[in-house]
Amino acid sequence: MKIIPVAYDHPDAVALAEQVQEEYRRRFGYDDATPLHPSYFEPPSGLYLLAYDMDTAVASGGWRAQDSREEGYAPGDAEVKRMFVAPEARGRGLARRILAALEESARSAGRIRMVLETGHLLGEATSLYRSSGYGPTAGFGRYRGNADSTFFEKPL
Repeated sequence: MKIIPVAYDHPDAVALAEQVQEEYRRRFGYDDATPLHPSYFEPPSGLYLLAYDMDTAVASGGWRAQDSREEGYAPGDAEVKRMFVAPEARGRGLARRILAALEESARSAGRIRMVLETGHLLGEATSLYRSSGYGPTAGFGRYRGNADSTFFEKPL
């Protein structure tokens, strides 16, 4: 397995993002319509990673800088987005490795807190975040007030 930075609009990233949306439709009955632009994940204000098994992209994750108090963020926040592991690659620790790399990148970029939203039906994601030192936090961004959302934070 290798984990490498890519542009958010890289063809392999786009293909995995569609798998993420399929998972959301299956579990929640709707897509995550968060508008994401490739520039959100460009260093130093973001990063997008893909994990490859041979030549096949099997996992993804990114962070983007968020500082808008009126959206519920705090100055210095980094928001985790599009964490996903394809079903055939689950159970290998890829999500944990990607999350650790994202945290290190955000810390190196001067970010002081990692925040994320995940669906309350995604128990495996909730377990990953809790076991990685994340705790509950108030809602933020477009997800505030969404009954399907759970919010986490971790100081960097």
